[in-house]
Amino acid sequence: MSSVRRAVMSLAVIAALTNAACGDPPDKELQEARTAIDAARSAGADVYAREEFTAAETALKNAADAVDQRDYRLALNRALDARERAQTATKEAATRKSAVRADASRALAATTAALTQARTKLKAAETARTPARALAPARRTIDDCDRALQETRTAFGQGAYAGVIESAGATTTRLRGVSHDLDALSSAAPRRRR
Repeated sequence: MSSVRRAVMSLAVIAALTNAACGDPPDKELQEARTAIDAARSAGADVYAREEFTAAETALKNAADAVDQRDYRLALNRALDARERAQTATKEAATRKSAVRADASRALAATTAALTQARTKLKAAETARTPARALAPARRTIDDCDRALQETRTAFGQGAYAGVIESAGATTTRLRGVSHDLDALSSAAPRRRR
């Protein structure tokens, strides 16, 4: 923590403790904690920084309980803790969300490449005059994977990065299996002609 920030926090704590000593509940600090928790939730902390976010919510609940027990000094400390934890959760969420987004982007790129490769192999098998009936399952799988990829891209656009990674991985696996099957069909096709 920087010395300026530490000094500001110290002054805020001193001012808040002075108010608490007078016997008033720390309404301002409780509201600041609620606002910080709402901001953390909006930043995705409930997903990407769950532990710190949950700790902030718990601290806020404990602060409210202390107000109910008229222990305003304890309420103040817990409200300040809740606010600080919520701010930390917001920062953690931004960092983690960025990393997960990058992973999801790489997963989408791998799926797109696998789809392109499967289509190329299908085209090669068609050119080699592999019977249409033998290619039908591969064609259906490629079409299904194409639709799945479009849905995954939509999910990426909506920020559902964890689901994107999982869905893209499953689709990539299916496409690699189809490519393998098409390779087997293509290598078997010349032997049938002899």
